[in-house]
Amino acid sequence: MFIATVVASVLLALVMIVVGSAKLVGLEPSIATRDRLEVPPQLWRAIGACELAAAAGLVVGLWVPVVGVAAALGVALLMIGAIGSHYRVSDPVAVVLPAVGTAVLAVVVLLLRQASRP
Repeated sequence: MFIATVVASVLLALVMIVVGSAKLVGLEPSIATRDRLEVPPQLWRAIGACELAAAAGLVVGLWVPVVGVAAALGVALLMIGAIGSHYRVSDPVAVVLPAVGTAVLAVVVLLLRQASRP
């Protein structure tokens, strides 16, 4: 079970690094999403910083389980907010699916951590 936890945690961390970095660097697709969702630039950068912090927490969590749990829970909550933001602007389902998939992966990490508890 630990190997599955490591794989899922690292995969989720990589996703958070990609999306968080895109927000902080200001890549055009990220900016277009920010504008469509009507999120203020400072908040967008703060979300990106939270995503990078979550990535770090997921990696640290491989040695300190409570940190990994907190990071995965934070990602799940962040993705619920993202899904709500997409819903608010009536984005099509295809646009919302990455946030849903990320939320599901975060829940998988939480479940794997629960299953591998001593």
